[in-house]
Amino acid sequence: MIIMEGTNLIALLSTCLLLTSSDDVQASVSAPATMLTAGNTTKPGCQRRCGNLTIPYPFGIDKACAMGDEYVINCYEEENRVFTPQFLDSTSQVLEISETQLTVAAGGPLAESCTSAKQGNTWGHLDLSGKPYALSSVGNKFMVIGCHHYGLIEAMTGAGRQVFSCVALCTKNEDLLDRTCAGVGCCQVALPKGLQSFNASLDLINYNTSISSGSCSYAFIVKRLSFEFRGAADLQGSGTVDRLNNMPVALDWFVANNSCRYASRNSSSFGCKKNTICVDVNKALNVVGYRCKCLHGYEGNPYLSPGCTDINECARHPCAGICQNTPGSFKCHCPSGYHGDGRKDGSGCRERSLRTVFILGLCVGLGCIIFVIGGYWAYLTAIKRKEIKKRANNFKRNGGLLLQQQMSSEENMTEKIRLFTANELEKATDQFNEDRVLGRGGQGTVYKGMLSDGNLVAVKKHKMGSHSQSAEFINEIAILSEINHRNIVKLLGCCLETDVPLLVYELILNGTLSKYIHDPQEEFPITWEMRLQIALDVAGALTYLHSSSSKPIFHKDIKTSNILLDAKYRAKLSDFGTSRFIELDQTHITTRVQGTFGYLDPEYFRSNQYTEKSDVYSFGVVLVELLTGKKAVVQSESDNGRSLASWFLSSMENSELFNILATRVVNEAKKETILTIAKLAKQSLKMDGKQRPTMKQVSLVLEAISHNQDAPISFFKSTSGTSEKTLWDGIDDVDVDWSLDDSTRFLSLDDGER
Repeated sequence: MIIMEGTNLIALLSTCLLLTSSDDVQASVSAPATMLTAGNTTKPGCQRRCGNLTIPYPFGIDKACAMGDEYVINCYEEENRVFTPQFLDSTSQVLEISETQLTVAAGGPLAESCTSAKQGNTWGHLDLSGKPYALSSVGNKFMVIGCHHYGLIEAMTGAGRQVFSCVALCTKNEDLLDRTCAGVGCCQVALPKGLQSFNASLDLINYNTSISSGSCSYAFIVKRLSFEFRGAADLQGSGTVDRLNNMPVALDWFVANNSCRYASRNSSSFGCKKNTICVDVNKALNVVGYRCKCLHGYEGNPYLSPGCTDINECARHPCAGICQNTPGSFKCHCPSGYHGDGRKDGSGCRERSLRTVFILGLCVGLGCIIFVIGGYWAYLTAIKRKEIKKRANNFKRNGGLLLQQQMSSEENMTEKIRLFTANELEKATDQFNEDRVLGRGGQGTVYKGMLSDGNLVAVKKHKMGSHSQSAEFINEIAILSEINHRNIVKLLGCCLETDVPLLVYELILNGTLSKYIHDPQEEFPITWEMRLQIALDVAGALTYLHSSSSKPIFHKDIKTSNILLDAKYRAKLSDFGTSRFIELDQTHITTRVQGTFGYLDPEYFRSNQYTEKSDVYSFGVVLVELLTGKKAVVQSESDNGRSLASWFLSSMENSELFNILATRVVNEAKKETILTIAKLAKQSLKMDGKQRPTMKQVSLVLEAISHNQDAPISFFKSTSGTSEKTLWDGIDDVDVDWSLDDSTRFLSLDDGER
């Protein structure tokens, strides 16, 4: 057995660098073919050739002519006067330099084993780490020739530690076939990508069949298709070693230890010059490095200043007409009177007749018109489809599918509520024109609209809110559609195709109660009789919501601006934006505090629990507004803002009620009637909700007053057995069970306030 010398091992293994991984990889990382033939192949003043070998930059004969020490090729003059370039100070001769590879002559096998020797195994190694070279993975093969030996390579690559081997077996010399390397006498295996460092060994397999004396086995790396197995002749004699000493091995070369991204930051050391592109080789070769190549349409050496120069394609006469050279390319034109692409490899130039010109112009003109019309039609179609898709998504997100499901399950619901399209309401409100605004509130804006059938409607556009409550919103729509009361604004339908839902109500023309009692109009003042009727209308509507509808409803925002007046100045309750539905066995709901200051129930404000008595409190404030003509929050010189309810209660306690009443109320109403309604308002404004009447009880009292304002006004019913006449005695002995304390059943006017 013979151990190879270190220099021969390095030379041999360096001959095994990879050629290319595949055709497409080679195309992506290779330099232009003009690199070896350009006029600027080497640095100025440097030797261009060594023997028959052209040496392009970044390689050079000495350090001054090369990019770095790793690219120096030594050129020695031998006795026969042939110049032999040497690589990496080894004895390996450089056979060829291409744009991506070096081909070198191997210095012998990596390892060998002969039966006449005493050693058990031989080994070799290579370390090109940090150098701009790597063995080719597909251009080279690791081969073993011999009998009952296996070659092993332990490699370190960019992918980590890799081990691969090859086993050659044989039974007798007659089994060894020439030009066949499939495991009998000869085996071969491909190399991994990025092979720069490895250890190789050749060992004998314990096999019963004896090995003929004088036979040898070899392990080596060789360029693909460069070694042909000769059968038994390669296993005996010294000629095999001589053959292996001259076998070529391919090395890929590159600019090492940097990527294009980071190398380009230092222009002084960056290898790629002007009019070039930088290509990383890490994917193709599995090593860190890059190569340079000329841009398309340029030629020269991309590593050597001034870089690549523009190719004058016109010098090659590619045009049948007029040739115009451009940076990196060229253009062909036909002379006047001719048409075509002007290229020899294309349609060339043909004479153009007047008829052809006319037809061509007509076709171009028609084509442009069709293109413009088609483009505009496509644009409109795309916009329309986008809008349709958006409206469909809004409909689904706003709970439209749930509403359709409920409408299909309830026969009468389809007749009671209508699903409007966005186009219908946009047309009805003139695209939600500001001139159509009827009012703005905390829940949104109300617009006046006219439907295609001529009916006037009020369209409420809610403010943007959360879509997570769409199911709850649809349930509210369904229940509101069931409400049918003459003193409640009727919900006609909704639109769910917009970003936020739109609600459509019947239009009440005369505006809000707030406008009439806070800003009196001389041409049509609100009389006491009208005020009393309005109070009765609102009380009846709330009584219906609390106890008569299919599911009890708490309005939660009762105020004069939410009470509308129709053509006959009858009241209609509106704005159910904050309303909530409760089950029949519920007494309250818990929510975050919502409402208008001045109308909020103090008990609700403290506990966050809203009950039907909270609506009673808000109605009590409305009663006080009807009596006084004041707003719910009173502004005065001595006070920045005071609740009308507290001011009213204070006046009652101090017997100053008639000092705060509206002039028209004092002049038109009977004193007893005023005191009775004031008492009713006072009871409705009790701090303890349990001490307030229900809306049904309030409605009964107001109805009794409106029917008999001339009767003695006293609601006192003593539990001690007195028989004083009450107003209830005059209205069919209605029994009102409304406890205030142990001794009083209802209202007493015998406390000095009459």
